[in-house]
Amino acid sequence: MVSMANRLSTEQRARIVGCLVEGNSIRATVRMTGAAKNTVVKLLVDLGAACSAYQDETLRGLDCQRVQVDEIWSFVGAKQKNVTAEHPVDFGDVWTYVAIDADTKLVPAWLVGQRTAEDAELVLRDLASRLTGRIQLTTDGLRVYAWAAEGAFGGEVDYAMLIKLYGNSPQGPQTRYSPAPCVGTEVKKVSGAPDPAHIATSYVERQNLTMRMGMRRFTRLTNAFSKKVENVVHAVSLHFMFYNFARPHQTLTKANGGRPTTPAMAAGVADQVWTLRDIAGLLDQPQSN
Repeated sequence: MVSMANRLSTEQRARIVGCLVEGNSIRATVRMTGAAKNTVVKLLVDLGAACSAYQDETLRGLDCQRVQVDEIWSFVGAKQKNVTAEHPVDFGDVWTYVAIDADTKLVPAWLVGQRTAEDAELVLRDLASRLTGRIQLTTDGLRVYAWAAEGAFGGEVDYAMLIKLYGNSPQGPQTRYSPAPCVGTEVKKVSGAPDPAHIATSYVERQNLTMRMGMRRFTRLTNAFSKKVENVVHAVSLHFMFYNFARPHQTLTKANGGRPTTPAMAAGVADQVWTLRDIAGLLDQPQSN
């Protein structure tokens, strides 16, 4: 059976993709494009899978030097504190691990899962499999990373944790949603000889903001959330396809003499800026069995 998503023209798919990657919800995309809700969701699932397959094949043999890793929170169906026995088993908090190359700004590896040592090792093993040489790695102070890094790199990595120290949370109704202030940082060397000048998580933390701005289901303090884990996975895959290949990065563009440059171009895995039609056209390519 041919899905409705595959019956759409490439131009129609591109319009829907443009709405989704710019932070619009499924319902807003329906209103803006006139497509049926089920069609938009089906396109997200099909195209998300195609984007994942393409990036899995393409983002290999990377000459990264400095990589930062962090995890970003979201939830499926309900926040963990509100989950009951009557809810589906995949409802609750979800964590998306993200690895970013500090130089090219490429995101070569990510994983939607839980804050466990097993999932942390999975994403670091995936990262390690895409690299050609030794890297300097920086993560936050989540303890599972130390165990995961040993399993993924076997000690062949210059690794340090950057641990943020927080003060007391603000009190009062005006600061109800304000985070506790960061009052300092602590560096913990884990393995190798990490260069102190490059022990940082600023780029991956900025990517967290990009994700919250670019995917509606990651936006805080709204009623936008996923009802299925697989939809989070496909949304993240589509987001990074757009981010890596189709969205020129201002810093990279400036460094390249004003020529629009994406992270994929800077990393040498693309030779031009992809268009939304290019991304939508991944569904027209033959799928390997």
